[in-house]
Amino acid sequence: MLSYDELTSPERELWDAFPEGRRVDLRTGVPEEDRVAASGQWDSGRTVRATVIVALLLGANTAQSGAVECLRLAGARISGHLNLAGAQIAHDLWLEDCWFEESVDLLGATTQTLAITGSRVPGIEADSARIEGNLDLRHSVVECLASSPFNHVSTALSLSDARVSGGMLLNGARISAPGGWAMAAGGLVMEGGVFCQGGFVARGQVRLMEAQLPRGLHMRGARLECPGPRGVALSLDNAVASTLNFSDGFTANGTVRLRGTRVSDKATFEGAVLNGPPDGDGPALLGMLMQAVDFDLTLAQPPSGTVDLRAAQVSYLHDSEHSWPDVVELEGFVYGSIKVDEAGERREAVGRRNSVPQRVAWIRRCPGYNPQPYEQLAGWYRKAGHDDEARRVLLAKQRHRRQTLPRAARAWGHLLDVTVGYGYRPWLAGVWLLALTLLGALSFSTHAPTPVQRGEGTPFQPLVYTLDLLVPIGGLGQRTAWYWSNDSLQWLAYLLIAFGWVLTTAIIAGVSRALQKN
Repeated sequence: MLSYDELTSPERELWDAFPEGRRVDLRTGVPEEDRVAASGQWDSGRTVRATVIVALLLGANTAQSGAVECLRLAGARISGHLNLAGAQIAHDLWLEDCWFEESVDLLGATTQTLAITGSRVPGIEADSARIEGNLDLRHSVVECLASSPFNHVSTALSLSDARVSGGMLLNGARISAPGGWAMAAGGLVMEGGVFCQGGFVARGQVRLMEAQLPRGLHMRGARLECPGPRGVALSLDNAVASTLNFSDGFTANGTVRLRGTRVSDKATFEGAVLNGPPDGDGPALLGMLMQAVDFDLTLAQPPSGTVDLRAAQVSYLHDSEHSWPDVVELEGFVYGSIKVDEAGERREAVGRRNSVPQRVAWIRRCPGYNPQPYEQLAGWYRKAGHDDEARRVLLAKQRHRRQTLPRAARAWGHLLDVTVGYGYRPWLAGVWLLALTLLGALSFSTHAPTPVQRGEGTPFQPLVYTLDLLVPIGGLGQRTAWYWSNDSLQWLAYLLIAFGWVLTTAIIAGVSRALQKN
């Protein structure tokens, strides 16, 4: 137990101020001397032992009547290990522009508002902590812990399974554990928002797997550098959030993982930069199984790595010419509507000029062939009342599928494509029929055929004769009544019969396929 006599002058000042909640400011007022980076020159007149802070927070100096106990300290060098692991703390702690010699340990602690702003801290361990108020680390520099028995990777800020009843304020903070975990907060439960804006920089992976963020994660303009293991900059796997805001210059030099993340409102990357892992071995954005109402991927520039949205579901997709890299994964991706950003305006993608070619080219960025992205796109066009565009998409699907078939099947596919557009362009059959009919009628009108039986049958009509050759079902009485002594015309008749069978078969096969699929 500390005695008052063994306290230094600044410690006595803090001891006396604590019961009344007064702030003790040890700063000199000279900016060069008060900079936390210059704390190595701070003498004993600005040093407070961590054990004194711990003693006060645990009730060493009781409050006076009518006052609220609170520890407020600014401009101090805090020596020793601030160990509050497992403590039950009933007072707010406000530390401003302080320099910590050792880490802060709040493992399993229960505390009120905790504010360490503008300070330098060599690691904060707060796994399973309960904070009844805000966690405020604005403009602080938090560096990786020298060692931690709970994290096998070097970690700067550890909040796994912690619960915060207020907000987490990290605006302007620098959390640094290069190649490790800048923030390890798997299972974090927040009641307020998480704000990492205003120049926030994380060097190392930010881990928020299975976190509950009912007021959202706000990282406008944040920078994520020096990703952790496997090149991951941010991991929100299976997290639940109301809003994810990665906009206005948000930059991730590593993979952003949203696997299984559920967003009840909007997830936005408007104006963001997704560079992917520095070695290029990994996706820029992994959103498998993600669910969101509004998904905005109008990036500032195309991602450097792949974008994986397999089995993701969004109600509204916003994209632009910078949204998609050379390789995207869209298998199972479901969306209700697509809007395009053009010159700062959001417009419905359906009905735009070149809409279908652009969307088909988008799908063709997927490796290999998969029918679902085509069927999803066609369903979206059809739902919007654009059946012609839907048919064009389904035709593109058949052409893509044809490339995966054996040679004989590809040949048959080419025939179906040319004759009836796989059933999605039945009017092509009419064009072929008209062209062949004109060819036959003009050719046969130049010569007189020989009757099979003289004096019998209907008079020769070139047009009717040609139609009789082309239509294999039924008969018009011309084909069996006449033949040609001219070999060229006779071979033309044989060819027209063959074309008639091929055209009829293609029509039946193509239309049957179209009806079966739709």
